[in-house]
Amino acid sequence: MTVNRVQLSVNDILEKEFKKSMRGYNEEDVDEFLDIIIQDYEALNAEIERLRQENERFKKSSDHQQPVTRRQTTQPQANYDVLKRLSNLEKAVFGQKLNEKEG
Repeated sequence: MTVNRVQLSVNDILEKEFKKSMRGYNEEDVDEFLDIIIQDYEALNAEIERLRQENERFKKSSDHQQPVTRRQTTQPQANYDVLKRLSNLEKAVFGQKLNEKEG
C-alpha cells in the first residue's frame, strides 16, 4: 500500500550530493534535471496553496449561502398565502358582481 505523502522538499533536492565514480553520470546533466524537478515542486506547491485558498473561499461563500437557502424554503409558503388571499378577494369581488347581476 502506498502512502500519498511528499518525501522530498525543494531543499532536499537542491542539497542532494551524489557520489562520483569513474563511469558516473554527467554532473551537469544531473544538476539541470534536478533544477527542473525543483521548479516543478515549486509550481506544484504554489498550485496546492492556490487551491487551498480557493477551497477556503468556497467554504466561506457556502456558509454565507445557508441563510439564503433557509429564506428560499419559506418563500413557497408565502406565495401560497398570497395566492390564497388573492383567491378569496376575487371570490368576494366577483361573487358580489354575480349576485348583483342576478338580482
